[in-house]
Amino acid sequence: MEVDVFVGNTTVLDEDVYQLWLDGHTVTDALRIRMETGALQECEANAEVLHVVFLVLLICLLQYLSCRCYEFDRVFAREVLDDISSKTGIALKSCRRQVCVFKVVEELKGPLVENTQRHFLLSDCSHRFETGKRKLQYLSFQDFAFCAGQLSSYWTVGAVDNMMEDMDVNLEKEFLHDLQVLKVLVNDKDMLDQHKRHVNNLFRWSLFVIEMEANFKNLSRALVNIASKLIHTKDVRDLFIELVVKFVEPCRSDKWTIGDLRLFLMHYSSSVHTLEAFRHQVVWDRYMGVIKSCILKMYHD
Repeated sequence: MEVDVFVGNTTVLDEDVYQLWLDGHTVTDALRIRMETGALQECEANAEVLHVVFLVLLICLLQYLSCRCYEFDRVFAREVLDDISSKTGIALKSCRRQVCVFKVVEELKGPLVENTQRHFLLSDCSHRFETGKRKLQYLSFQDFAFCAGQLSSYWTVGAVDNMMEDMDVNLEKEFLHDLQVLKVLVNDKDMLDQHKRHVNNLFRWSLFVIEMEANFKNLSRALVNIASKLIHTKDVRDLFIELVVKFVEPCRSDKWTIGDLRLFLMHYSSSVHTLEAFRHQVVWDRYMGVIKSCILKMYHD
């Protein structure tokens, strides 16, 4: 018996044959199943010829229906995900998301994390900040996101270098190093006293001046010391907890209103420009611009 195989513009394929392959049957097993079900009774051909025909059909089906190879049986997928979820305690939606990601990168060569970052265009986390301390629990995600945005907008390399082709989200090391020069504001007693007098004069018509004057040196040392230590990775990570413990909480314990705080930070920051012996106004303004915004955002119940 001669068998001619034609491939034309219109191809009719038997999806039942393809389903046998999806179910894991070999060509021989699939042929046997089809013969047992009577699907091939009309063909007057022996098993050897049908084997060849069956193989050709499978090749056509693979080309035409290849996308079905990547489908999961719903009952199977649900059972697997339910099992993973129950064993790990991870929510079903999270399991489903992670399985989808893993399916994409599991066969790629190289480390899994790097493959995931590369395939999904994820950048490395440039800086990690401590946000889980008990004293930070009153802050919302929006608070942290706002402060992170301020850091990214004003303290990174890409924030000040317009020639950068891509936004560099790493904090500028040179700037963090330059922050150490601000220590003169609290280490030089004459400059500290002069700074305090300038701020006091701006509040001389306010009852708030009494509370502010009593706390000025401690608050100033807190802000300057935080700045001078940001050269270290650990201190960058602890930035938020340091601001809360050393500045926000003392002001809150003295019952400063948000208006009091905003006015103090404005005068405290601007009055540095009146200190004749201080020569680092650019670094100071870049530092305090972000710190003021973050403190005001974090100052709430």
